[in-house]
Amino acid sequence: MASASSLKAISSLYLTNPIKSASPSQTQRLLGFNLSHSFPALKSTPIHQASSNSKSFNTAAFFGQKQKTAEPSTRPTKVQELNVYEINERDRGSPAYLRLSKKEVNSLGDLVPFSNKIYSGDLEKRLGITSGLCVLIQNVPEKKGDRYEAIYSFYFGDYGHISVQGAYLTYEDTYLAVTGGSGIFEGVYGQVKLKQIVFPFKLFYTFYLKGIADLPAELTGKPVAPSPSVEPSPAAKATESQATVKNFTN
Repeated sequence: MASASSLKAISSLYLTNPIKSASPSQTQRLLGFNLSHSFPALKSTPIHQASSNSKSFNTAAFFGQKQKTAEPSTRPTKVQELNVYEINERDRGSPAYLRLSKKEVNSLGDLVPFSNKIYSGDLEKRLGITSGLCVLIQNVPEKKGDRYEAIYSFYFGDYGHISVQGAYLTYEDTYLAVTGGSGIFEGVYGQVKLKQIVFPFKLFYTFYLKGIADLPAELTGKPVAPSPSVEPSPAAKATESQATVKNFTN
């Protein structure tokens, strides 16, 4: 071990000349042994060289890495059209109006939960139901209607469901976002056009769907032109087996 007088000499050397470091020979003479012999792994490297090497390494690490090329998406981008009628047959207690505003006129915050039957665009198949909630945003007396924010789903039996969200105007056509789905609709995105036929009893929807495989033929029949007089086929209305999708939602 180094003597007290040796350590005192080293301390004196650094205090009297703080800028100039002791040379290896001075350090060896003062400590009484050679650092490189005792600790061969500890080799002296000039500060400016270490800094230069570090900078060189960092630069190479930053610029030398190849940027990863984005892999092409395999998600289908074809737009598929799906037409659906929503018909309130007055047998489900829908819609329910919850007047939370406690005002006589429709006002912000009033809630309207609802559930209606849905049919294929050609009105030959009972598909299932809608289920959702509308929040009243604004009463528009000059247009004799209301603006709602709507969040709801369309249920298609074993095929799964589609969820949508957006503005629902009782006095004109609107578009809502398709936010997702399940079953054959898993991964779906796009939008849906809502056409008001007879509020709140008959609505016609045209979905523009992306991100899914081709739709089954029984969902894509030629749609009947929307009008106040449209009605489902008697077989679909009676939910006969040939006029419903499998395990249709009721």
